[in-house]
Amino acid sequence: MKKLIAMLMPACLALSMAGCGEKPSSEPVEGKEEAKTEEVAATSDHKVSVFWYEESDVYLSIVREALNKQFEDAHIMYDNQFAAGNQSKQIDQIKTAVAGGSDLLVVCQVTAGSPDTAMDIMEIAGDIPVVFFNRAIGEPDNPDTAVFEEYANAVFIGTDAPEAGHMQGKMIGDYVLEHYDDIDVNKDGKISYAMFKGDEANLEAIYRTKYGVEDADAILTAAGKPALEYFDSSNADKYQVDLNGQWSAKAATDYMETNFVTYNEGNKNLIELVICNNDGMAEGVVATLQNKGYNKEGAHMIPVFGVDATDNAKALIKDGAMTGTVKQDAEGMATAICGTVEAIEAGKSPVDALGSLSDSRFSISPDSDAKLFVAYVPYAE
Repeated sequence: MKKLIAMLMPACLALSMAGCGEKPSSEPVEGKEEAKTEEVAATSDHKVSVFWYEESDVYLSIVREALNKQFEDAHIMYDNQFAAGNQSKQIDQIKTAVAGGSDLLVVCQVTAGSPDTAMDIMEIAGDIPVVFFNRAIGEPDNPDTAVFEEYANAVFIGTDAPEAGHMQGKMIGDYVLEHYDDIDVNKDGKISYAMFKGDEANLEAIYRTKYGVEDADAILTAAGKPALEYFDSSNADKYQVDLNGQWSAKAATDYMETNFVTYNEGNKNLIELVICNNDGMAEGVVATLQNKGYNKEGAHMIPVFGVDATDNAKALIKDGAMTGTVKQDAEGMATAICGTVEAIEAGKSPVDALGSLSDSRFSISPDSDAKLFVAYVPYAE
């Protein structure tokens, strides 16, 4: 079995710590809009390249803002590259970065969950350390892959994928149980729900979709209430997915507008509850509901739940237009990434770098010491 041990040369360390970087400047690369790079100049010869699956993801934009600042404070030279949802483009960007002398790669890969893609990236990286982040590598039945066993210079920083689904499901179950009669607009003794899934292959999306409903159902049935009922009996999947894998407000808005044509109060089959894999999609749902006369002052409130605890979502919850969310700690994610990069620069192996982080928000996976989780926290006003 191939073991690629990643250790940075002392000379690189000395150079990386030499002085403070200049203020960041953002400049897209020439050519097609789907490939974009932001590069920050610094006095150090050591360089970190950060690869984002796309630029408009709401949660990741918060991570990026925090990470940029932390890198600058740590005098780390870095560049951001955006693949616009194109895995082939990201692979080309990684090849270019390696050829151009990048010393460390931080990768949010486009093809969520694919161990084959991760393996390809590691082959390109060679001895260069790679910190995968946010988008878990693996599949529902096999979340732990050979990637981290095969490559000693690969680590992952993200979340425990099922955790957000479990938290969201408990939040939903408790809320529905407490407000059952008010939520049951159709007065049929059941709660009709819609589910918006961010990405078909993403482990976080898969587990949020699964446990957001299963755990809520467990609470309801234990109290003698019927399980939640998906609004469209012809949809065997029991969710509507963003086909572009972007977890977007637009996808949720478009689906919700279409749903309302058939499923509404006039037809006595209104969608009475909406569960979303992230706050971006939840915001799109709320916008549609408000356009239809719901979820605003003096009107009926259809419960809407998301994940991320973005500022916009927190404002909607405060205003009573959205019900609850689960905080995915963007600042914590950035802190974990930057701390790991700094530890690697200081001479630690990537796995030892993860283990050296001291923060109550972080925990090493019980399944692999090459994986670090940033904790979720329930959020409701």
